[in-house]
Amino acid sequence: MIAYGAPYSVDQRARRDVIHIEGAVRLKQWSTWVAGRPLVHKHLGSLARSADVLVVDQSLRNMELYPLLLRQSTGRGPIIAMWDHGRTYTQPQSALEQSLKYALTRQARWFFAYTTGGAQAVIDHGFPRQRVTVVQNAIDTKALGEAYRSVTQGQITEFRREHGLTAGRTGLFVGALSPSKRIPFLVEAAEEIAGRLPGFRLLVAGAGPEEQVIKAAAARTPVVVPIGQAFGERKALLGAVSDVMLMPGLVGLCAVDSFVLETPMVTTPWPWHAPEFEYLGHGRNALVAPDDPQRYAASVVDLLSSPERLDVMREECRKDARQYTVEEMSRRFTDGLVRLLQDGHR
Repeated sequence: MIAYGAPYSVDQRARRDVIHIEGAVRLKQWSTWVAGRPLVHKHLGSLARSADVLVVDQSLRNMELYPLLLRQSTGRGPIIAMWDHGRTYTQPQSALEQSLKYALTRQARWFFAYTTGGAQAVIDHGFPRQRVTVVQNAIDTKALGEAYRSVTQGQITEFRREHGLTAGRTGLFVGALSPSKRIPFLVEAAEEIAGRLPGFRLLVAGAGPEEQVIKAAAARTPVVVPIGQAFGERKALLGAVSDVMLMPGLVGLCAVDSFVLETPMVTTPWPWHAPEFEYLGHGRNALVAPDDPQRYAASVVDLLSSPERLDVMREECRKDARQYTVEEMSRRFTDGLVRLLQDGHR
């Protein structure tokens, strides 16, 4: 059984990317903010009594988790497992918050970590290594991969004509237009790239609170081309007409998109990347450029000016697209869950 809550922040709601999953249960939920921090309570109802195992996210904000852990400690409730990053990647956290988070995590019976780095973090803070599963977090890329391979040369030619694109000189941003994506940096870098490489265009696909920055840039210069939100076949076409993916801010599951779309990512060593940043290998399937718009732009120009180098990186993306899949993630999760159930019934 899959159960889920609702977006609890302005940024999450602005993305407009929440969908209902057939067969899943949407839980009643309330949320509030205290001292700038969210507190969320999801009403689990009968799930808290009927389930053998509850897999919940590793977060201090989840108010329903504390009584569940108390019931587990007395042997009266379901087994509690956690699924999450392992450590806080995407924002600063005080030493007290970190300590509380790891203390909470140690109360769980199993931990499903997104990546190897997150797994090592909980192990380093006292969680038993033998009770940790690395799920290798991914998204369902099968349909996107099929759509990408089905894009025709005619579609590519027409799209390039419609938007004034030049082969070999097109960048792509796809994701939430949120502050964590560093949209002003992205726009400044795109204009700098175009100044060095005439004909360069940046396709921007997404929605969010920073949309106005993109609209203002597009009104000022033809370099920035807003596309709106893009999914499925539309996203596949964007990948087919693009040469690189520009992501100076937070890198998360867009890393997997870049593999499937064979558009090597150019990012920065920004300290607040999500766990999936670990999938990127500088100079292999991606480029980690300097954290400065001008120097970042110079790195993109160098890459676009070296087709052979870019082709090698595309081939590495193709290889990694076969490794980071939802099927592999599901296999790993299932394996960990079976081990947990077997261990819990001994």
